[in-house]
Amino acid sequence: MTPAPPGRAHRPEVPTRLLVHALVREDGTVDAGELYAVAGLLGMTDQQVRMRVNRLVAEGVFTRAGRGRRAVLQAVADAATGAVAPDADHVRHAHRQDQGLAPWDGVWRLFAFAIPEARRPARDALRESLLHLGAAPVQGGLYVAANPVAPLVEAQARHLGVLGSVAFLTSTDLRLGDIREPRRLAAAIWPLEETAARYGHLAASAADCADRLARDAEPSGMEQLALAVGLAAEFSRAVSPDPLLPPELLPRPWPGADARRLARRCWAALRALPATGDASGSLPRLFRLYGDTITSPGGPAPACPP
Repeated sequence: MTPAPPGRAHRPEVPTRLLVHALVREDGTVDAGELYAVAGLLGMTDQQVRMRVNRLVAEGVFTRAGRGRRAVLQAVADAATGAVAPDADHVRHAHRQDQGLAPWDGVWRLFAFAIPEARRPARDALRESLLHLGAAPVQGGLYVAANPVAPLVEAQARHLGVLGSVAFLTSTDLRLGDIREPRRLAAAIWPLEETAARYGHLAASAADCADRLARDAEPSGMEQLALAVGLAAEFSRAVSPDPLLPPELLPRPWPGADARRLARRCWAALRALPATGDASGSLPRLFRLYGDTITSPGGPAPACPP
């Protein structure tokens, strides 16, 4: 996957499910007319949107009043709240890295476990947690992380009732076959090319957003929403799976910091536009949830990044 060629607009990849969640307003509603209009600007067909809405209603995530473009969806409780913005602590740690405030201490954190098949759900949940925390498998049952996430791993293992099956180790002398140099080790263990490609898409999306705002200082309400949703989708796609390795372990040049900077600049420009709300002036939750996340300062260092 590569960014759009120069001179050609980058169309962000926005799943229809994410689009519906992104347009939930503070009162929990989604205006179907607005949904179909924004979807069209993002290259989606009415049929795609209609099928997704039907599925979400069938799943009980939304209820629906009315039909077609005149319908109003209502989110069930806060089911749609967490579907848009990436984890705030995760993004905050990325900001700290961008500011040079989170250098690597030279320590590898290793986690080994052998959980029996009878506890498979707990084993799978622990693996998912390790991946979410930026760890990667070295071989079966052995994971490595560069950031100090051991307290979070311990808390999750305790919660799952498998703490006694997990070994915690640290090392400053990790070797994988003949590979010892830290940057080469990171490249061998983590899928950095895929991560860099996702940041390439984020940078292209942010550059396209900035170009469109430069050409049209006052885009229509639907265009503003389409730009915001597209940028949010690309940001989440790039940042959420990023293990946020310390800069000392990343290839040079690394596109992450520049892509995040471009995204913050574009989001600030979108937020500076006149409010795009419905008749009551309500904006989608996207502008609060995502805006607070992407623009949150680095702040004090947490005990460990998520």
